[in-house]
Amino acid sequence: MRDQPEQQAPPVQRLRIRYAKRGRLRFTSHRDFSRAFERAIFRARVPMAYSSGFNPHPRISYAGAAPTGSASEAEYLEIALAEVVDPAVVHAQLEEALPDGLDVVEVVESPGGALADRLQASHWLIDVTGPAEPVVAAVEQFLAAPEVGVERMTKKGLREFDCRAPVVSLSATATDTGARIDLVLRHAVPAVRPDDVLAGLGAVSGLTTDGAPLFTRLAQGPLDEAEGTVGDPLAT
Repeated sequence: MRDQPEQQAPPVQRLRIRYAKRGRLRFTSHRDFSRAFERAIFRARVPMAYSSGFNPHPRISYAGAAPTGSASEAEYLEIALAEVVDPAVVHAQLEEALPDGLDVVEVVESPGGALADRLQASHWLIDVTGPAEPVVAAVEQFLAAPEVGVERMTKKGLREFDCRAPVVSLSATATDTGARIDLVLRHAVPAVRPDDVLAGLGAVSGLTTDGAPLFTRLAQGPLDEAEGTVGDPLAT
């Protein structure tokens, strides 16, 4: 009879971490980041709590990861620890262990509850090249439409969904090289991404852009429905 696996002690502390994906590191996939992060916590000797079972692994919970290729200032995860530590010390240790471009922004002690439940919406910037006037006009048409259908390939095949309903606010302004789209997007099921909204702009207006757009997530957290703004999920 196979021996039963050793049962690990429960965590004594949980820390919530905000990190950024910048520069070329925005092309890091979620899987690649998780590997890099696990190596970083090992090098930093963070006293992780481990799961029970025949294959124990460090207790790390990821939430709301941005699509590969998107820059972000607001990515979040939670770690469970076997010892009580100073969040500032963990911040410094991880910042030193992670590569430049995967940068720890903030580390706080978890107050409890599910971190994912506080990630209700995201604030995005989409920078596109080319004339700004068609982009501004496309935004006006998009906002006037009751719904905007787009298609995206998923793990279950090609799927069509409405990308208009989750949009809380949307605007566009001219820049030196093109246009900047400011987007607040409610997290929904199925998930609607900023590139889906860009495809929706094309669907309602025929808009095309020159080159690859740059997607940047500025914030991710609780949604203030009255103001249409995204708050800080680490605030108590």
